[in-house]
Amino acid sequence: MPKRKRMTTTTVTATTSNATSLLPQKKHYRQRAHANPFSDHSLVYPSSPDSIDWSTHYPAFINQRPSFADIGCGFGGLLISLAPQFPDTLIIGLEIRVQVTQYVQDRITALRATTDNYQNVSVIRANAMKFLPNFFQKASLTALFFLFPDPHFKTRKHKARIISPTLLAEYAYVLAPGGIVYTITDVEDLAQWMRAHLDAHPLFQFVQEQELRNEGKGPILDAVYGSTEEGKKVERNAGQKWLACFRRIEVKRINS
Repeated sequence: MPKRKRMTTTTVTATTSNATSLLPQKKHYRQRAHANPFSDHSLVYPSSPDSIDWSTHYPAFINQRPSFADIGCGFGGLLISLAPQFPDTLIIGLEIRVQVTQYVQDRITALRATTDNYQNVSVIRANAMKFLPNFFQKASLTALFFLFPDPHFKTRKHKARIISPTLLAEYAYVLAPGGIVYTITDVEDLAQWMRAHLDAHPLFQFVQEQELRNEGKGPILDAVYGSTEEGKKVERNAGQKWLACFRRIEVKRINS
C-alpha cells in the first residue's frame, strides 16, 4: 500500500497562499442588501425536481440530491462552514441576488480548486418564495435554514417575510419527517413572528436547543449562530440572537 505523501510546512503554506489568492473579494460583488421577492427577476427554474441534473452541481456525487437547504444563503457562510463537517451530505444554497449568488459560486470554485473538500456544496440563484417545490421532491430534505432573514419591518411588507402560513406548507412538503427547520434573527419582533407561525402550524413542533445538541446537531447549531456574515456582525456589535428550531412531525389522518 503506497504511503500518503506528507505535506511539509512549505507545502501547506503554498497551498494556503494559493487558496487565498483564488478566493473572490466581496468588494467586486456589490449588491443591494435585500431584493423584492415579488418582483420579476427573470429567473430560469426547473419544471419539476426530476428535471434537475444535480451532477452539474456535485460532479463528485452520483445520483444524489441535496439534504440541507439554506434559504437566502447570502454570501455562503453557513454552506462553507458545514461542507467539511458533513462531507457525505449535499448542501445547497438558494439566493435571489445575482451578484451575491455569483460570489458564492466563485468562492466554491476557488475552494474546490485548492482542496478536496467542498465538493458537496453548491448554490442556485432562485426565488424560494415562489419556486421551492420546483427544486425539491416531497420529504427530500432533512434540514432547512432561515438565518437572519429580511425583517421587512413595515406592517404592509410583512407578507414578504420568509416565514408565513402559506410558505410553511411548502416547507413541510419538502422536509422529511424528523427534519429540522432552523431559524435565527437579531430582530426580536421577527423572532416572535417566526416562532408564532411555526408554533401554529400542525406539522411543526418546537424543539429545545439542548435536545438537538444531545442528538449530535451541535456543529450545525454552532454554524447557525456564528458562520454567517450577519451573525458575525451581531457578535461584533454585542447584539442578541434569537434561535428557534422546529421538527417536522407526522400527523396521522383520521379515517372518516
